[in-house]
Amino acid sequence: MDKPELRSLTLERLTAELEAMGEKSFRAKQIFGWLHQKYIRDIDEMTNISKPLREQLKIKFTLNNIKIVEKFSSMEDNTVKYLFDIGNDIVIESVLMRYSYGNAVCISSQAGCRMGCSFCASTIDGLERNLTAGEMAQQIYEIQRDRGQRVSNVVIMGSGEPLDNFENVLDFLEIIHDKNGNNLSHRHITLSTCGIADRIYDLAERQLQITLAISLHAPNDDIRRRTMPIAKKYDYDTVLKAAKHYADTTKRRVTFEYALIKGVNDSAENAEQLASRLRGIMCHVNLIPVNDVSEAGYTRSSEKSIKAFADILKGRGIETTVRRRLGSDINAACGQLRKRYKENRGV
Repeated sequence: MDKPELRSLTLERLTAELEAMGEKSFRAKQIFGWLHQKYIRDIDEMTNISKPLREQLKIKFTLNNIKIVEKFSSMEDNTVKYLFDIGNDIVIESVLMRYSYGNAVCISSQAGCRMGCSFCASTIDGLERNLTAGEMAQQIYEIQRDRGQRVSNVVIMGSGEPLDNFENVLDFLEIIHDKNGNNLSHRHITLSTCGIADRIYDLAERQLQITLAISLHAPNDDIRRRTMPIAKKYDYDTVLKAAKHYADTTKRRVTFEYALIKGVNDSAENAEQLASRLRGIMCHVNLIPVNDVSEAGYTRSSEKSIKAFADILKGRGIETTVRRRLGSDINAACGQLRKRYKENRGV
């Protein structure tokens, strides 16, 4: 039986584990603080924990450390792309983005992805494995350590589908928010999903106050099914119904992500239809100039088409922004660097 991974334990579970070992509950808070405030990488760094207890921790738990294997800094906008080795020749990626309000990190929730979206490089080689809560948190910690600056916002929008790794993501959200650890407000966290409707309802029940972003990328079922296999299981109406439920339940505005693909979903007719479908939902549309994916034959829409699409949505009362294209000179889109790294190493 695999030993529990120490950094992936919520404070509640860590407390229960320590009490089962005959230790006082305050020890759990001390250990949790070492892991999620001081970001230690070795149990022996816990200097206010007795050596006998540290030895017991080594026997009972594992402490898995990810490490930076490559780092690329954009010359255009100070975006930094990180490739992390999580063991067994498996790599994941994260992106540090600097904004006027602070540092934001886009983290991965899985190594690879099995959702099959045709415009995303993350899914080309399928899913290798889920990430643990600790591996998700450690992407943030290692970037903070590397930059010497605190991360103020987190987006779970890197490789993987967060709602396909639901329990680990919930543990991550609890761990990263805990006041005894990193103490990051849920209001500063965005979770992006391709639209697993059942899990959207489950997430709404948690009332976590995170921002839910749904990758819509189409104005109707026909186009969505051509680009996103998940649409064959959850049709357009089902996804929008789940989104409205989330917004109504949490009182949090839902973001709809829409990657504009030239000649596929970027016409004026598409924009009019999208505006009609979203009417009545407390939402915001984030238009994304898609990164070229040669394997799928997709190219990004022209600046003229992007502006026209946005203007139509705004004119129909849909709050709309166009995502700033970050790190284009370092292949900062999801999965691009990871794929290149694996190809170069023959993995």
